[in-house]
Amino acid sequence: MKWMRTPALGLLLALAALAAPRTTLAAPAPGKLSGVVVDAAGVPQMGASVSIIAEDLFGSAAKQVLSNDRGMFSADQMTPGMYSVRVTLAGFLPAFERHVKVESSLTTLITIEMDSLLTSFERLRRRPNQGVDSDEWMWVLRTSAATRPVLRFADGVLVLDSESSLAEETAPRRVHGRLELASGARRPGSVSNVADAPSTAFAYEQKISRTGKLLLAGQMSYERSAAAGFASTWLPLGDQGPQTTLVLRQANLGPGREDFRGARVQHESNLRVGERLSIRYGAEYILVGLGRSTSSLRPQAEAVYELSPEWRASFTMASRPWSNSSPAANNYEAVLNQLDAFPAVLMRDGRPVLAGGWHEEIAVERHVGADVSIITSLFRDRARNTAVFGRGLAPGADFFQDFFSSAFAYDGGGMNRFGARLAYRQKLGHDTQATLVYAMAGALVPQGYEPGMELRDALYARNIHSMAARLSTRVPRTGTDLAASYKWIQGSVVTRHDPFGEITYQLDPYLNLTVRQPLSAFLLPGRLEATVDFRNLLAQGYVPIQTADGQIVLTPALRTFRGGFTLQF
Repeated sequence: MKWMRTPALGLLLALAALAAPRTTLAAPAPGKLSGVVVDAAGVPQMGASVSIIAEDLFGSAAKQVLSNDRGMFSADQMTPGMYSVRVTLAGFLPAFERHVKVESSLTTLITIEMDSLLTSFERLRRRPNQGVDSDEWMWVLRTSAATRPVLRFADGVLVLDSESSLAEETAPRRVHGRLELASGARRPGSVSNVADAPSTAFAYEQKISRTGKLLLAGQMSYERSAAAGFASTWLPLGDQGPQTTLVLRQANLGPGREDFRGARVQHESNLRVGERLSIRYGAEYILVGLGRSTSSLRPQAEAVYELSPEWRASFTMASRPWSNSSPAANNYEAVLNQLDAFPAVLMRDGRPVLAGGWHEEIAVERHVGADVSIITSLFRDRARNTAVFGRGLAPGADFFQDFFSSAFAYDGGGMNRFGARLAYRQKLGHDTQATLVYAMAGALVPQGYEPGMELRDALYARNIHSMAARLSTRVPRTGTDLAASYKWIQGSVVTRHDPFGEITYQLDPYLNLTVRQPLSAFLLPGRLEATVDFRNLLAQGYVPIQTADGQIVLTPALRTFRGGFTLQF
């Protein structure tokens, strides 16, 4: 086989490679983006600066064009993909359009409406003449993904949108609000959250510009203690864009004790990289004062990659899940939840500390049809200050006792454990969904405690197994929303088991029941609803500890009841 090593053979192979026909993949044909810039009255605006920026991280460079005397602009030779359009003009507020799709060999048409500062104030002051039609049972045909409807099917009639319908679209939407009268706490034992007392809360949504909106919420507790909170969320580009949240809370902790004061600032946004990769990122800064102050900066990020229409993979690094912070599903519920999103405040050697940790997770999700999804996750939980809750007479200074109840919070120390989770979700009907979750994760377990020793010295991190199920449904005729869940936890634990998964899948420990019942309100405008929420209904998981001052109980979930009425108008 010496002939295979000869230079002649190498020369022949090189000549064959050069002579072989070459095939190249044809690049997609470019598209075109055109549009018109108008003011609130529909008058074309000349000289507006239009910036067209590719949302794809590796897309083409930004293009700058100007509108002509008829307010029209155009950009050709555009690489197909998603773009953001920013328009600026002297005397007007900047206008944005996101997710404008440019397709190969096609022209995408958009209309950019610009508001002056006076127009924005006028929209805040002016009440609309009529409400916006419900989107239910409505079919809409649009000229493109970023333009107004041209055909509308509503109430069995096909309607052609005219200039009057355009004016109707640009008119300010009817402002909505929510008023809540409730009693009880979602998470008792932490002074940083809503107190276990009667309270009044409100939520309000105000549209600021064509896409921007401001969500406001406030809450006041009374009877046994005075506590108040205020939250605001700014959404400059609507529900799918970036959001910035500010939360302020203050609570009176009882006679002779320092008041609690807290502030939390959070910002989050998202980035699309190509057609399959999306990145969500943000951070929150927390500052609390309790005689002395403490603060924490907590970044978080999540990357999701679409492997195929049925498969996707994600990687998450965060201190808590994203699910309860997104306002897209329910603006009022989301901004009210921000009032209760502070981490637990604990005491350590006479100083306040914030509970919390760091969660890293890799997950793979498989969609089986349209109704079934299976999620497999591997994760790691790390915490320096782990919150332990209980009831009874606190035996030391590090037990942060609630003056108005027998609940207390305690710093159980650090924990660093790996875990795994398998979740199965299935949609059983239009309004019924079932969830099954198995988890193996770390939790603190009491072992060998003796009176006089530090409790945290008797708490050890162990990997524990759990099984949980949740069923949510809506009763067709009465409109009652029911959600029931049960989580079984192996052995005796005193901290949350897989807290990240509990929040993501709404699975608190042991038996829980939530009922939402719409009520007829003949004299009140809007929708009246009664809510009843039971947590750890059977008082399971209580671990008794005998101290020198008496007996206390530790538990991953206190038994609580919260109920009240909500008026949405």
